Amino acid sequence: MKQLAFTLLATCLVSMPALAQNASQIAGVKAGRSCPNCNLFQADFDYEDISRRNLAGSRLRQSDLSLSTAEYTNFSRADLSIANMYGIRATGANFARANLSQASMVGGYFSGANFAGAVLTGANLSGAEAAGARGLTQRQLNGACGDATTELPRGLHIAPCR
Repeated sequence: MKQLAFTLLATCLVSMPALAQNASQIAGVKAGRSCPNCNLFQADFDYEDISRRNLAGSRLRQSDLSLSTAEYTNFSRADLSIANMYGIRATGANFARANLSQASMVGGYFSGANFAGAVLTGANLSGAEAAGARGLTQRQLNGACGDATTELPRGLHIAPCR
């Protein structure tokens, strides 16, 4: 009986779809293609130019976008939780309804970026330039942190990171 239970369990686990990154999808984005609703989990896009891509609804959880260029890229509804976005240049990018919880957005440039409905809980915006960002609300920023060099739209403020 134990052997049968183990065999059934092993068969179920092997037949489950993998939640790991899709290397061909990551390579496609690096080659200049859009990839909406793709699995880009833990993708390494540091120093890459991924501007003007459509990555709407994609899973970019724990991805490295540090020092990348993502101008006018569509990240709407994407999961960017725990992503490293240090120094990203995201002019005009669309983060509407994206999950940016626990993301490191330190030193990022977000002029003209759309954050309407984005989740920023636990995000670190220290040194970020977001004065020209659209769709940011005080409610979103209440769950995030920054520092004295964080630039936000007029009337908004952010708590210091601990």
